[in-house]
Amino acid sequence: MGNTSPRLKSRLKRKKRIRKNIFGNQDRPRLSVFRSSKHIYAQIIDDTCGSTLVSASTLDQEFRESKTEGKKAEIAKAVGNLVGKRALDKGIKKVVLDRNGFLYHGRIKALSNGAREAGLNF
Repeated sequence: MGNTSPRLKSRLKRKKRIRKNIFGNQDRPRLSVFRSSKHIYAQIIDDTCGSTLVSASTLDQEFRESKTEGKKAEIAKAVGNLVGKRALDKGIKKVVLDRNGFLYHGRIKALSNGAREAGLNF
């Protein structure tokens, strides 16, 4: 890893540790969360098939039409709510959270709280 920043290296090490123990199946798929400096992405993945069942992000057309504004944490909560609603429409009620090496606070915590409010169980 040439000029990779130390922050990214430590996040990738945490990601490896987390993914060693987390596996999404049909009964409990994995809710994977990624955040960049501007956007946040969430997808529910079935690891047995290797397929994405549901996804939502700040780049979705439906999300942009809702004109959600505010702090990044509030926007993340709205994305969590959206992914939770989409999951319930597909019949998914229980998931396991994969925070992807990010610490569980701020936007990651807000997204998971939004998904819980929508009806997902972790």
